[in-house]
Amino acid sequence: MILTVTLNAALDTTWDVDSLRPRTSHRVAAEHERAGGKGVNVARVLALLGHDVLVTGLVGGRTGRLIRDGLRIPRLREAFTEVAGDSRRTLAVVSRDDGDATVFNGRGPQVASEEWERFRGHFASLLAGVRVAVFSGSLPPGLPTDAYAPLIRTAAAAGVATVLDTSGPALLRALPARPDVIKPNAPEIEAATGQSGLARGAAALRARGARAVVASAGADGLLALTADGSWRATPPERLAGNPTGAGDACVAALAIGLETGADWPEILRRAVALSAAAVPCPVAGEVDPAVYQRLRRGVSVTSVTSVTSVTSGAASAEPTTRPR
Repeated sequence: MILTVTLNAALDTTWDVDSLRPRTSHRVAAEHERAGGKGVNVARVLALLGHDVLVTGLVGGRTGRLIRDGLRIPRLREAFTEVAGDSRRTLAVVSRDDGDATVFNGRGPQVASEEWERFRGHFASLLAGVRVAVFSGSLPPGLPTDAYAPLIRTAAAAGVATVLDTSGPALLRALPARPDVIKPNAPEIEAATGQSGLARGAAALRARGARAVVASAGADGLLALTADGSWRATPPERLAGNPTGAGDACVAALAIGLETGADWPEILRRAVALSAAAVPCPVAGEVDPAVYQRLRRGVSVTSVTSVTSVTSGAASAEPTTRPR
């Protein structure tokens, strides 16, 4: 079983507009509202693909109840911890003319130290039968910046593989706990390391403790640096749509690969295809299974013999400010 952790769960709203223009009014063509936060989105993808998944994290207030009510999904079970504050909301505005997404992320509830300690004990109690734990997204106010580190260490001590998808100080402070895989995108790597090159930045993060780094170059695919080798994986085509869920779909594929013991080229092939299959979907947490199967056969995975020879001028197709 796979466990996903969303410490800053959200009620996500997505608005589709024909074209996003500043300083003017817009007519919303379509509106979607659902339980979200990055770990929740990962869990939705896993359940859609037929994997049993357990969702945990922190929720509170009326918004927290809406989040929990929105997770009555086959193969998905939730075990959130309640906090006193109201969970946050996010808004993604997707422009149909170019597929770009503009995202507004709420900060989240203030979490008290006793609430955090209660969650840490709750998390440890959930690990029996779990093979992979996924930690995704930002930290709500009140949590220490190294909040992911003790959770990763607890999972590792229980023999559970770990995948981490976060950014900024939360990413850097988690690296000494040695997560098995991290999945930053290009802007997150540059912000964390000061390195503008994807490969150099990914290598710097691995040197700081990550056992493997799967770096996203958006529509240009993935670069993976691991103890078993390094690979570049690229999709056979680019798809138009909403890119906000692509990173979460990629993380779902990484978790599946760790759970099943697949080799890295196959993990990356699935990750690129599943990430791309999220783009045509209107909201994060969904993928198009037919697109996934079609693209998976065409993903190119090539071995990289020298990391310093890899160049990356590509910008990430994931928005630099993503739903958390």
